[in-house]
Amino acid sequence: MGHREDLLEGAKRCLLAKGFARTTARDIVKESGTNLASIGYHYGSKDALLAEAYLALVGDLSEAFDGDAAGIVASPGSIERFREVWSNIIGTMRGPGSMWRLSVEIVAMGDQLPAVRDHLAQQQRDAERALVSLFMGVPEEDVPDGTRDTLGRFYTTLMTGLITQWIFDPENAPDADALTEGLRQVMEGITGK
Repeated sequence: MGHREDLLEGAKRCLLAKGFARTTARDIVKESGTNLASIGYHYGSKDALLAEAYLALVGDLSEAFDGDAAGIVASPGSIERFREVWSNIIGTMRGPGSMWRLSVEIVAMGDQLPAVRDHLAQQQRDAERALVSLFMGVPEEDVPDGTRDTLGRFYTTLMTGLITQWIFDPENAPDADALTEGLRQVMEGITGK
C-alpha cells in the first residue's frame, strides 16, 4: 500500500478506537506508519481524512447487510423482507458498537465540522437510495429521486432511532421481530385489517 491507503487504514482504526474528536493527526501517523506531511498532501486535512475514513467504514459495514450476500431472500417490498433486512442491520449493532457510536458522535459534531457535515450529508443521500434498493430489491440507479426523498428518508429515520436505542439501552432496544410487529400494527391501524 502507498501512504494514501496506509493513512486511510490507520485513520479507520483510530476512529474505531478513539472516535472522531479524540483522534489526533499524530495518532493517525503512528497507526499508519506514515508522516504528518502526508495527511495534508493526500487529504488536505486531518478532518478530511477522518471523514473519508468514516465513509469507508460505512461502506465496509453496509456489506454486512447488503442483499443476497447477507441471506436476504424474501420478496422485495414484503413485510418478511422488512424483517430480514432489519435483522441484518441490527446484527451489526449487537457487536462492539464502535461504528454506531462513532456515527452518533459525528452527527453531534456536525455544527463544529461544517465541511465534514456537508460531505456526509451528500453521502446520506446516497445511503437513502441504497436503503430503498435493499428493501425494495431494485438497483440503486433505478430508485427515483422522489422515492429516495420519501421512502429512503423513512428508512433512514428508522435507522437513526434504532442506532440511538441500541447505543443507549441495548437490553431494551427492539429486534427485527419487534420492528416488524410494530409495522404490522401501524398497517392494521391504517387499513383496518
